[in-house]
Amino acid sequence: MNSVIEKYDRRAGRVDSLLCVGLDSDYDRLPGRFKGEELPQFAFNRWIIEQTHTYVSAYKPNIAFYEARGLEGLRALEATQAYLRERHPDILTICDAKRADIGSTNRGYVTAIFDHLGFDAVTLNPYLGGEALAPFLAREDKACILLCRTSNPGAGEFQDLAVNGQPLWWIVAEHVTRQWNARGNCMLVAGATYPDELRRIRALAGEMTLLVPGIGTQGGDIEQAMLAGMNSQGRGMIVNASRAVIFADDPAAAARALRDIMNSYR
Repeated sequence: MNSVIEKYDRRAGRVDSLLCVGLDSDYDRLPGRFKGEELPQFAFNRWIIEQTHTYVSAYKPNIAFYEARGLEGLRALEATQAYLRERHPDILTICDAKRADIGSTNRGYVTAIFDHLGFDAVTLNPYLGGEALAPFLAREDKACILLCRTSNPGAGEFQDLAVNGQPLWWIVAEHVTRQWNARGNCMLVAGATYPDELRRIRALAGEMTLLVPGIGTQGGDIEQAMLAGMNSQGRGMIVNASRAVIFADDPAAAARALRDIMNSYR
């Protein structure tokens, strides 16, 4: 098994949790007490991590919230990663970047995300094909999380288009599981907001770990998602919640409640 997926499984077993917290630290929504810090987003993330880590097996910063702040934001993301490596090295880190470009450009993304920032995994757009994504797929020491059936309301505009009698998201799932996962380092994104499709993806993907966004603010039903998405071991899911945790009045209580609800269906 891929070392990153093993890392996640070990952590999930240790803390009995499939919860991932999305560190989508929108500067405009940060509490005022953090905005006087040198790196406000990092100060906020550090607080969220210390509030929630007991209940969490993964953290997933969306890089857009940091890029929007220019160099200060990228420094905050770098500091967040350094903090997690130092204080919580057993927790999986996912860079939600949805990268997709030609191969030579992707080599730069690989260096930035995996080697400089030190993320364990990254989200990727499959649209340019395996040849373009080869620099990511070649990294046996990391994990590639391919967009398949995303959680946003407009996802079906392209993802539901029929290809040889199957929706495009099914073709992506089939391609990733049967071709791109030769090194055992692939996962799929399957949104909690589409439980029927999530169930079909699980049936096709076997034991593969799925990143499942859409719980909380996006309205995904936890029970339906858990019953549709778990593998035969009652695991195989990285269930993400972002705003519902990080901007809650009590992030620790919010994370604990989500973990406990998810576990009630395992």
